[in-house]
Amino acid sequence: MKKNKGPAIRIPLGERIFYAADNVLMVILCVCILVPLLHVLAGSFSDGTAYMTHSGLLLWPLKPTTAAYASVLGNKDIWTGYGNTLFIVVVGTGLDMLFTLVAAYVLSRREYMLKKLFNLLVVFSMYFSGGMIPFFLVVKEVGLYKSTWALIIPSLVNVFNLVILRTAMLGVPDSLEESAQLDGAGHLTILFRIIFPLVLPSFAVVSLYYAVSHWNSWFNAMLFIKERSKYPLQLILREILILSDTDEGMMMSETIQFATIVVATVPILCAYPFIQRYFVKGVMVGAVKG
Repeated sequence: MKKNKGPAIRIPLGERIFYAADNVLMVILCVCILVPLLHVLAGSFSDGTAYMTHSGLLLWPLKPTTAAYASVLGNKDIWTGYGNTLFIVVVGTGLDMLFTLVAAYVLSRREYMLKKLFNLLVVFSMYFSGGMIPFFLVVKEVGLYKSTWALIIPSLVNVFNLVILRTAMLGVPDSLEESAQLDGAGHLTILFRIIFPLVLPSFAVVSLYYAVSHWNSWFNAMLFIKERSKYPLQLILREILILSDTDEGMMMSETIQFATIVVATVPILCAYPFIQRYFVKGVMVGAVKG
């Protein structure tokens, strides 16, 4: 017995044109992103001499070899930079999330009398700052100059991330908090046992934002870190890339530069697939009020 099919839904011509143009645009965007990545990856596995004689884009290794990676991984500065960066990412992200979570909870409480004032000050700081020189002087005067903590403490709370978490917390029903208060729960219990599980997608997204920011940061390290043993990975990478532009660095194979870029980039890229499913939900939580 055949099932009756409903009437076919006709998609308007304008909508079909929009979808087609959108698909074409996404394909072009993906190509623009993937081609440079493939070029760097293929170059990192290519023979240095063969690459020097090649011109244009490279989508497949020339005389495949791992010599560039052997050279990079044999450089002790790379491993020292890795260790310093991992410390900054793990400790920095942990402290960032703790302070951001607590601040977002306070600013999302409707009964907090100074909520409007502090929200205004927080948003104001997102658009206006003292500049680089006052920032440098403050860090130096508080005793953080030449310390790894200069890369963590001054940037404990990012205002954009704070706003995301605060908005997510505003979307949590008041009835849950009121029920917990009737059962004798304090603010710490409400925050970590009731609100935190509900804003976990936003928490995961903000954590990734902080981790990527710490992983890619090099400018503050250039300002405040003077001992080579404390250099993060990105500062080591910057030195390698700058060296290649000097007469002394002309002997350095570009394949080694590519291998260094891959070594410095792949670990943070590996984190994306595990948190990707939180992105849309995490950023949009609390954005629409019912």
